[in-house]
Amino acid sequence: MGDQVVEIYTDGACVPNPGPGGWGAVLRYGDRERDLCGGEAERTTNNRMELMAPIQALETLTRPCRVDVYTDSTYVRNGITKWVATWKSNGWQTSAKTPVANEDLWKRLEAAAARHEVEWHWVKGHAGHPENERADQLALEGLQAAVKAAK
Repeated sequence: MGDQVVEIYTDGACVPNPGPGGWGAVLRYGDRERDLCGGEAERTTNNRMELMAPIQALETLTRPCRVDVYTDSTYVRNGITKWVATWKSNGWQTSAKTPVANEDLWKRLEAAAARHEVEWHWVKGHAGHPENERADQLALEGLQAAVKAAK
């Protein structure tokens, strides 16, 4: 893993929640940047879109690297850094013995992150952070494109 760190800024959107959703990610590697976005016209949730953004971004990286992921979702950050290990050992059940919500995406995120050396950072949403604002815009574009394509 090189010294260069890939920075990934992610966001998800759902209007209304639940409803159609979109996700967006800004990838930065040195002076190169790449925007990614996508969405679902069907009924989804904000949390699923918040998960899809880092999944898609990490899955696009072609080789293992050091990655800083920035999300404004405490659900994503706490889930991947604290809860996933416990859920796995409990057979994907919560402490209340109920199935973990979005298990499919948590497994996918864990697998995508496992190839890399990932640091997870929480950033306050809608606080004027330029890359986070761009990820937010991309999530809305992804949502709008998905809804338009479904018509």
